[in-house]
Amino acid sequence: MVFVYTTCVDKNEAETLGKLIIDKKLGACVDYWPINSMYNWKGALRHLSQVMLSIATFENHLEDVNDLISKHHSYSVPMIAGVDVRRINRAYREWMMAEVV
Repeated sequence: MVFVYTTCVDKNEAETLGKLIIDKKLGACVDYWPINSMYNWKGALRHLSQVMLSIATFENHLEDVNDLISKHHSYSVPMIAGVDVRRINRAYREWMMAEVV
């Protein structure tokens, strides 16, 4: 199992991306929550509110999830990060295997 994280401009974008991922069966579950971010962009320090999107999926879907986010994201350079999960309970894994094609 892998969690894929990306930051979104707002809740609507997170929901849109999440729905695309679920509808295409590239992820079993998406979670999203508000965050505050700080970073340099084109020489200026930026402080802003964003929404973090977390996608529960499998390693073999990473590239497809990456492509979908890249195609539909509003940012020109979205952060798309995959984090390996070392352990997961059997019941959740079985449910995921039925949901992710």
